[in-house]
Amino acid sequence: MPDETIADLRSGGSVLRITRWSEPVMHAKTEPVVDFDDDLRALVRDMFATMKAAEGVGLAATQVGRGVSLFIYDCPDADSKRQVGAICNPVVELPTGRARHLDAEEEGCLSFPGAYESLARPDTCVCRGQDPWGRDVVVVGDGLLARCLQHETDHLNGLVFGDRLSSRARRKLDESQSATNHLYPEDWPITPRRTSASEGDEDPEA
Repeated sequence: MPDETIADLRSGGSVLRITRWSEPVMHAKTEPVVDFDDDLRALVRDMFATMKAAEGVGLAATQVGRGVSLFIYDCPDADSKRQVGAICNPVVELPTGRARHLDAEEEGCLSFPGAYESLARPDTCVCRGQDPWGRDVVVVGDGLLARCLQHETDHLNGLVFGDRLSSRARRKLDESQSATNHLYPEDWPITPRRTSASEGDEDPEA
C-alpha cells in the first residue's frame, strides 16, 4: 500500500488553461480512471496549481481539457474546516425523504468565470471513489463542501451548473458573464485576470 498523501501532490505542478462551457469536453461524459499511475498524479499536481491560480475551491479534469473522471477540491465544510482531496470515478449519494434539505446559495464556475446565480442543492452528500493511488475514499460533505462535491461530479457527467437553472436564471447568468468576460484572457489563469483599473493600459515596453 503506498504511503503518499494528497499533500504530496499539492506542489510542483504547472498552471493550465481552464476550458470554457462552450467547449465540447465540458458537455461529454468522462471516461473512468483505470490507471493510477505517475501520469495521473502529474495531472493532479497541475490541477492543484491551476485551481490555486484561479482562486477556486474545486476543479474537474474536464476543466483543463481532459475527459477523465477526476476532480480535486480545497474547500471549507459547514464548520469552516478546510478539506482537501482528489477523487477519481466519483459517485455522489444524495439524501432522500425527510433527510433531504435544499440549500439555495449563489454558485459560480471557473469555466464560466465572473458569473454567479442562486441554485438549490442538497445541503449534505456522500461522495465515493478512489484517490490518485487507487485507494477507496469516502467523503461526507456539508456546507460549501457538499455543493462543491456535487458541482464537480456534475462536470464529470457532462453537466454544468447552468444546465440546472431555469431559463430565466440562465439568461441572467449569461448576461452577468458577458459583462465580465473581457477580464479573463483566453488562456486564463495562465495569464492572470485583468482588472478594470488596468484595462486599456499600454505596456511601456511593448
